[in-house]
Amino acid sequence: MATQKEVKNRITSVKNIRKITRAMEMVAAARLRRAEQRIDRMRPYAQAIRRITQQVADAAAQAGNRVALLQQHDEVRRVGIILVTGDRGLAGSFNTQIIRAGGQLQRELEAEGKEVLYYVVGRRGNSALSFRGETIEGSFTGFTDQPSFANAREIGDRLAASFVDEEVDRVELIYNRYVSPLTQYVRRHTLLPLAEAEVFGEGVPEPEKPEDPELAEAHQRAEWIYEPEPEDALRDLFEEYVNLSVYRALLESAASEHGARMTAMRNAAENAGDMIDRLTLEMNRVRQAEITQEILEVVGGAEALGAG
Repeated sequence: MATQKEVKNRITSVKNIRKITRAMEMVAAARLRRAEQRIDRMRPYAQAIRRITQQVADAAAQAGNRVALLQQHDEVRRVGIILVTGDRGLAGSFNTQIIRAGGQLQRELEAEGKEVLYYVVGRRGNSALSFRGETIEGSFTGFTDQPSFANAREIGDRLAASFVDEEVDRVELIYNRYVSPLTQYVRRHTLLPLAEAEVFGEGVPEPEKPEDPELAEAHQRAEWIYEPEPEDALRDLFEEYVNLSVYRALLESAASEHGARMTAMRNAAENAGDMIDRLTLEMNRVRQAEITQEILEVVGGAEALGAG
């Protein structure tokens, strides 16, 4: 049985750990609120990009032009998988479920005879794939806590260039979709080639029209002048849309990571409290046993003296 001093030292250690986990929980909660605000601020920009893209695409379609990012390759031989993980751990299953989903997709694609190329965001994903001996085509680290649009543009431009140059024939994006601090789920969707239904899908508000009937009619008959040409503008808009899709995934992943870490640290603090209670009971039992032993020794000594 452990001594009273040993149990007391363990209680002190667990209390210190609880202080750390509570502090990490509060930090994660503050970062989560900021991540949620960034997601909310991104939505109006995403809607505007889709509205403008739809308008320019109509003009480009009338001219019979197509954009490379929309065109499927004749044969899909190489598939790029981009995994969005975190730079740090202590976030429950946040990183492992992304890595597991990437491995499952890799097995499915290789069973179909396709080659898989990995692009990995976050140090945790890079470490896991390197440990497995996988080749990583692109590595992006150091910003997963607070990703910027510049980070998304770096990733999006790299993937778009690889697709246009036919280094990859398809790009699959896997990340954690944020629902609430307690709920995040793995989402996978095809980033490239762009799906017209995704870019021009429902839910995009129509451009506002003037309330005056004459102005509304003029708006209807208006001919738009594009500079540069619709095809060039559409190519730039589609590249921006790819970057925006990556940015959304980074923001969703950051919020999911902070939510998962906040939940994990709260559970750790609660478990530490339970352990402190158990150790306190154990210390009381040890103290009682020591007191009992001392009483027995005193009684035994008194009996020995009396017998003498």
